[in-house]
Amino acid sequence: MKYSLPEGYELTEDQSRIDVIAAHGFLQDAYWSKNNPLETLRRAMDASFCLAVFHGRQQVAMARLITDYATFSYLSDVYVLQEHRGRGLARTMVAYFQDHPKLQGQRIWLLFTRDAHGVYQKLGWKASDHPERMLIRLDESVYQ
Repeated sequence: MKYSLPEGYELTEDQSRIDVIAAHGFLQDAYWSKNNPLETLRRAMDASFCLAVFHGRQQVAMARLITDYATFSYLSDVYVLQEHRGRGLARTMVAYFQDHPKLQGQRIWLLFTRDAHGVYQKLGWKASDHPERMLIRLDESVYQ
């Protein structure tokens, strides 16, 4: 796999090492998951392929991929703690997913972002050519 991290950082896909409480602590303030209950995030992470980046013993970044490992993946909950941004950690996690042997040959990768288009565009992501084909059902009352 083609990825590199700055010295002192470690990427893991070992689900047993990924700290759901640390992830929940960050995601409580993220615009896309504000007020998401801990148990909901725990269930989501248990059913997903997750990566985390550690600096020493501290989990400083995470990404979650919802996938069938055959045709489709939805990238979600990508975050990097503020003091560790600008070091390519998010880009590395996404590249790791994209290069992972279990995820090859998928036709559709999907994500939603309000402000990180540049991170993903460098890895080949683009706006949908056919937004008219995409529908969403969003319940704004969830997590209120």
